[in-house]
Amino acid sequence: MTGESARGPAAQPRDATIGYPGGLRARWRWAGSGQGAAVFALSEAGGTLEDLGPLVSADFEQLCRAELRIDGPARTWSVRLASAIHDEPAGLVWDDAGLFVVKYGFHTYGFESRTGALRWSHRSASPLLAVFGSPRLAHLLVQSEIETFALEPDGTVGWRIAHSDVVAEAAMVGGRLVLTSYTGLVSAIDPATGRSADAPGLSFGASPGAGPGAGPGPRPGARPDPHGH
Repeated sequence: MTGESARGPAAQPRDATIGYPGGLRARWRWAGSGQGAAVFALSEAGGTLEDLGPLVSADFEQLCRAELRIDGPARTWSVRLASAIHDEPAGLVWDDAGLFVVKYGFHTYGFESRTGALRWSHRSASPLLAVFGSPRLAHLLVQSEIETFALEPDGTVGWRIAHSDVVAEAAMVGGRLVLTSYTGLVSAIDPATGRSADAPGLSFGASPGAGPGAGPGPRPGARPDPHGH
């Protein structure tokens, strides 16, 4: 019996259709490693199509794959993405920058909302949890398992914070970025400056020497899932 038959049939690709501000309608499809053919089997005709898998790895066809199709007032565009880990892609409209931002696996992508042209991409050292944007912020917040980034409209890193514990959950609450670690400790960050906004006794904090503009601290190894589970 082969390894594939021992695991049973591969899971079917997942899909979602979501409306975004600006009259954008997105259709997402994604699946585990080596299932690109299944993800792309139902690709819709029309508009532009670009495969960005090579940005992630030369062996991108063997990785987890996702496809995003945007139908908008100006035009229709589609992109195909790759990830070394099984992940559910997510996106948001960054109006002030004219971008549609996507997080998938370790990567954040900034696409021109109207045309789908890739303006920039950014790779994190650990898997991404979420991206956050707000009209009150001049930058985008990207949260990974071990770091918080502020990305400028051109994709450069404005500031970076390395955390002393692995982050399990991230949410914007009351104008603060609230992080919960795997051990259950809570920390809050001012999303505009990257400074601590903690109440006393609630922080798991940043690694020694970390803060806006600081580099990453020690990080646990994130293992890609070879089976997309």
